[in-house]
Amino acid sequence: MKKNIKKGLIFMSAAAVLGASLAGCAKDESGSVSTDGSTSMESVIGYLGEAFTEENPDIKFSYNPTGSGTGIQAVLEGRCDIGLSSRDLKEEEAKDLDGTVIAIDGIAIIVNPENEVEDLSIENIADIYTGKITNWSELGGSDTPIVPIGREAASGTRDGFESITGTEDVCVYSQELTSTGDVIQTVASNPNAVGYASLASVKDTVKVLSVEGVMPSEATIQDGTYKIQRNFVIVTKKGTELSSAAQKFFDFATSEAADEYITAAGAVPVKR
Repeated sequence: MKKNIKKGLIFMSAAAVLGASLAGCAKDESGSVSTDGSTSMESVIGYLGEAFTEENPDIKFSYNPTGSGTGIQAVLEGRCDIGLSSRDLKEEEAKDLDGTVIAIDGIAIIVNPENEVEDLSIENIADIYTGKITNWSELGGSDTPIVPIGREAASGTRDGFESITGTEDVCVYSQELTSTGDVIQTVASNPNAVGYASLASVKDTVKVLSVEGVMPSEATIQDGTYKIQRNFVIVTKKGTELSSAAQKFFDFATSEAADEYITAAGAVPVKR
C-alpha cells in the first residue's frame, strides 16, 4: 500500500446521490461499502476510503456526508452499512447500535485571521455562545460585535462543543450551519465571527485560537491537555452481520494500519 496517498474524498457519484436520496445508502452485498454521517469526519473517511480501495479495487466505497444524527439514523434503519458520528452514542442509541472509536478529534475554536485575540478560556467561550460576552473588546480585541457561528442541532460537532463548554440548549447563534465547511467559510469571510470546527477540517483561511493556553495538536489531544475534543465513531447495528466488504473496511478502519491515514487526515489515532 502506498505510504503517501494524496487526500482524496470518495463521494457518491451524482447518480448514486440521487439514488441515496430516494432509497438511502442501500446495501449491496456484492462488493460495496456504504457510509453515511458526520461531515467532520470527511477528511478521515477520505483518507481511509482511498487507502482501502487501493488495496481492494473491486470494492466500491461511498461516503454520504449528511451529519452525525442522520448517519446514526441511517444505520438504525438499515439504509447504509456503517454510520459515522463525531460524538459518542447516546444511551438510547446504544441500545440498538454499537459505536467503535477510530480516532480523536480536537474541536478548534476559529476566528477570522484579522482578529487580534489569540487565546480564550472555556468560560470565555461559554460566555460568548450564551450571549454574556458580545464584543471582542471584552476579550482584548477590537471594539466590534462578536458573531457566534455554530452547527445545526443534529451535528455531532455541536453536541461535543456544547457538552464540553456546558452550553447545551442555551447557545445563542447568529447562524446555525449544516456543515463544517460552511462554518469555516463563514468565519473566513467575516472579521467579527467566531466558530468551532473539527481540527482535521480546518484550513489556513481561518485562525485557530489556543484554549486556556493550549493549542490543539496531536500531542495535546492525545494527552488531554487540549480540553475541547471528542471521539470519531463508526456505528453499526447490533445483531446485524456486516457484508463481507463492509466487515473488511471495518477491520481496516479499526486496525493499526489505519493510524497513518488518520494522522495524515489531521486527527489523532486511538491508543490500542
